[in-house]
Amino acid sequence: MVRPSTSLLEETLEAWAYARQGVIAEVKNLPVGGFDFRPTPATRSVTELVQHIIESGLMMSGELTSPKTDFTRQSFSRFIKQYAGHVRRRRSQSSLLRLLLASHAKGDKQFRRAGELLMLQLISRFDGEKWTRLSWMQHGIAHEEYHRAQLALYSRLLGRVPALTKLIHGS
Repeated sequence: MVRPSTSLLEETLEAWAYARQGVIAEVKNLPVGGFDFRPTPATRSVTELVQHIIESGLMMSGELTSPKTDFTRQSFSRFIKQYAGHVRRRRSQSSLLRLLLASHAKGDKQFRRAGELLMLQLISRFDGEKWTRLSWMQHGIAHEEYHRAQLALYSRLLGRVPALTKLIHGS
C-alpha cells in the first residue's frame, strides 16, 4: 500500500531510498568480472564508483546529523576519511552490495533520530554558502542519481542493458 509522505524529512528519505535502490539494481546488473572496468584511464572503475557512492552517503548522513555540521571545517577527503575510511577495503560485488544496503540503513536511522527540526536548520556548505541540512541532503541524493547514471552507462559499455531500462520495459 502506498502512503503519502508525512513530512519533508520522510519525503526526502523516500527519495534517497529510491535512489539507493536504483544504484543497487545497477550494481547487481553488472557482471562480476566487470568491476575493474573503467571507460578511460582518467575515470573511476566500477568498484571505485560504487565505493564513492557509499563514502559520500556515509559522509552525508554522518555530517548532516551532527549538531555541529560545518562543511568548511575540513576538506572533502578528510570528511571521507572521518566517516568512511573503511570503505576502500571493500572490493567484491557482494561486499559492496552489502555495504550499500548497510550504509543506507545506518544513514536512514541517523536522519530519523536527528529529526526534521534539525534538518531544517542552516549549515555551511563547502563553499561557505548557507543551506538547510535538508537541502544539502537533496544535493546528496542528486549526486547519487548522477553516479547511478554512470553505472547504467558502464552497463551499456559492458554489453548489458541497464537495470532501469529493464524495469521500464518489463524484462
